[in-house]
Amino acid sequence: MMEAYNSGDPYLAFAKQAGAAPPNATKATHKAIRDQFKSTVLAVQYGMGADALAQRIGQPPIRARELLRLHRETYRVFWAWSDRLVDHAMLTGSLHTVFGWRVRVPEVANDRSLRNFPMQANGAEMLRLACCLATEAGVEVCAPVHDAVLISAPLDRLDADVERMQEAMREASRIVLDGFELGTDHKLISYPDRYMDERGTVMWERVVKLINDHQERRATWPWILH
Repeated sequence: MMEAYNSGDPYLAFAKQAGAAPPNATKATHKAIRDQFKSTVLAVQYGMGADALAQRIGQPPIRARELLRLHRETYRVFWAWSDRLVDHAMLTGSLHTVFGWRVRVPEVANDRSLRNFPMQANGAEMLRLACCLATEAGVEVCAPVHDAVLISAPLDRLDADVERMQEAMREASRIVLDGFELGTDHKLISYPDRYMDERGTVMWERVVKLINDHQERRATWPWILH
């Protein structure tokens, strides 16, 4: 699994490792296969079952079950660890992150939620640590954005601060993942442009329209002075 991640395209690498794509396959030549295997990787991380995966990829449940089976067979070490984690949770009644943040496990628990906990919770630990390291390095951290960080810097030191932020994220990953380093990328936005996630464009435009409409109505209100 780490080898697949280090390849630069873990989803296509998974397809190749599982024998579903040839060694010379690319994102362009095997896009449909890659998309299915990408959805499978994400489904496993989120504890998704075969039925939910089938809906996501638009395929019959039998295809989703086959993809999940390929993941189990390709990444046996991961699944052995995941199974032990569920056993530990049910036996001890709790799970914790690498820094000790603990969650209580009831007697009747959803094993998919238990398997999902280390990914989500340790990802949060990683992001918190990265924000702390970057702040201590003098980076102006504005806010975490899901699995990313929004920073602000004058143009004359923007590149340097981006590098400091990325190094903080790399260091945080090495600490949380016992030496394994995660890669990062970045996007620069300069005034008068603003950060905009395309998934929030419709909502943003709606809010701006409502504000403008309200301001126009206020401008036409009659003012009565006493």
